[in-house]
Amino acid sequence: MTKESARSKILDMREENRPRERLISEGAQALSDGELLAVLLGSGVPGINAIELGNLILKQCGGFSGIHRTEMAELQDIPGVGLAKAARIKAAVELGNRLAKERGGKEKITIRGPEDVARLVGLDLRGKEQEELWVIWLNVRNQVLGIDRLYKGSQDSSSVRVGEIFARAIRNSANAVILAHNHPSGEAAESPEDVNLTRAVIEAGRLLDIRVHDHIIIGREDFSSIKQNHPALWV
Repeated sequence: MTKESARSKILDMREENRPRERLISEGAQALSDGELLAVLLGSGVPGINAIELGNLILKQCGGFSGIHRTEMAELQDIPGVGLAKAARIKAAVELGNRLAKERGGKEKITIRGPEDVARLVGLDLRGKEQEELWVIWLNVRNQVLGIDRLYKGSQDSSSVRVGEIFARAIRNSANAVILAHNHPSGEAAESPEDVNLTRAVIEAGRLLDIRVHDHIIIGREDFSSIKQNHPALWV
C-alpha cells in the first residue's frame, strides 16, 4: 500500500463531512483550525490531504499567531505550500487581525485583567522580531483610549525615559496605563530588568496621580502579568 493510498483524501470523505461543505451548512465556527486552513488551501499534496496539510502548517508555525509572524518564504519551505497557498494563508490571517482592530476601533474595549491585554495586543507583539514596549492608556472606566508604541530593542529602567510613558497619557487625560512588551525569545517570564522598569514606572505614576495597572509580558505561546507575580510592587 502506498503512502498516498494509506491516507484519506478529502474527496473520499462523505460530502457532509468535507470542510467546505461543513462551512456552508454549519458555519465557519464549526470547523477546526486545520479545517479552516484546508478550505483556504483548496487541496493537499500527494500523501497529505488539505486538512492534514493545514494541521502541519499550524504545528510548524506555532498556530495562527505564528503564521502572522512567519515570512512568506518560510511558509513556502513547508512541503506542499507554494506561493499561491502561502499568499492566501497570509492574507486570511491579516484579515482576521484587521477585523479585530476594526471592532476595537468602533467600540470601547474594557480591560478587566491580563487576558484582555493579551487579546488586545498579543497577536501584533508576537509578530515582532525585536522587543517593543507599548503603553495602553485607559479612562476612569478602564476603557482603552489609545496605545503608544514607544521603544524598540531591549528596555530597562535606565534606557527608557519614564516621562515618555506618561506624556501622551497626560495630554489625553488618561486615568491609568498598562505596559506591555514582547519577548522575541518566546519566554513569557519577566526578567529582573522588567521588574525594575515596572517599579520605576509605578513610582512615577504615583507622583503624577496616574495609576499603573500592570505590565504584561507577551511570549510566543502565553503571557505573564508582573502584577500577579510581584504584587508587592503595588503596595
